[in-house]
Amino acid sequence: MSVQTAVIGATTWGTTLGILLAQNDVPVTMLARTQAEAETLASQGRNTRFLPDAPFPDRLSVTGEPESALKQSDLVIIAVPSDRLRENVQRIKPHLRAGAIVLSATKGLELPTARRMSQVLQDELPADFHEDICVLSGPNLAKEIAAGKPASTVIASKNPDAAQKAQNALMSAAFRVYTSADVLGVELAGALKNIVALGAGIGDGMGTGENSKAAFITRGLAEMTRLGIAAGADSLTFAGLAGLGDVVATCSSRLSRNRRVGEELAKGRAWREIRDSMDNVAEGVNATQAALVLARELGVEMPIAEMASRVLFDGLSPQKAMAELMARPARSEW
Repeated sequence: MSVQTAVIGATTWGTTLGILLAQNDVPVTMLARTQAEAETLASQGRNTRFLPDAPFPDRLSVTGEPESALKQSDLVIIAVPSDRLRENVQRIKPHLRAGAIVLSATKGLELPTARRMSQVLQDELPADFHEDICVLSGPNLAKEIAAGKPASTVIASKNPDAAQKAQNALMSAAFRVYTSADVLGVELAGALKNIVALGAGIGDGMGTGENSKAAFITRGLAEMTRLGIAAGADSLTFAGLAGLGDVVATCSSRLSRNRRVGEELAKGRAWREIRDSMDNVAEGVNATQAALVLARELGVEMPIAEMASRVLFDGLSPQKAMAELMARPARSEW
């Protein structure tokens, strides 16, 4: 018997996950920001802002009322920007059903705390919910998944039963779901890969070529892994779907928001100008700042994140940043 599910956030990713669940014959209610937004989505039968070509299946309903969405939900998936996760959890927690599994599908780090999304959930939710918290991450470009193209992801939890229940709800012929016990690693990989995507986009915008891009992705993955290991994550997680898989997808695809931001930076546009022209959030920008907070705490060198931060916030030109990275002292790869 399928579980009743709620998806918090009518974002591109939240809508995609809602559609995926409904296609799996899982009854799902998507919680919009307001009842007016919910009524618009319901009347149009699709999310015309983010996914106009993906009609809602019959099993997907929309509401603006937290109690209506959550009172019967055994699985609650949160798919909102990282800087809005805490306020969304505060909004929904009075209405959570006892024993509900809460799954974060947000790839990011909170500022200025540099806390992972599962840590924010632990901050805000009663202790009874902590053991069953799950996180989802992987090479998951939402528009491809909404279009039915095959993809895979990872759900991590300290409780393997909770991870398996979430896996069962989301697994389909076109969406293969793996489980993991490394919550820390899966979350860090999902957040840090967006920094690498910013840099890859800058390289693409500068026309630096495929050799450069391959090297940059490889060294970016090494940087991600260094920080992850220092924080206590399993190094293998960074070689898996949440690490390498997501890095490849995000650094290569035209659908990647973070990569597109990098391309625009290479054209000489300022981050604020780029941000104001976007409908969706580029999580790599906040992740860059948060990663450097963690790096300083843990004593980890992150030259790519440092350069990304200087380009975004200190006026360093992408060309100068690339030159500085290439001019770093010679060293052994390992």
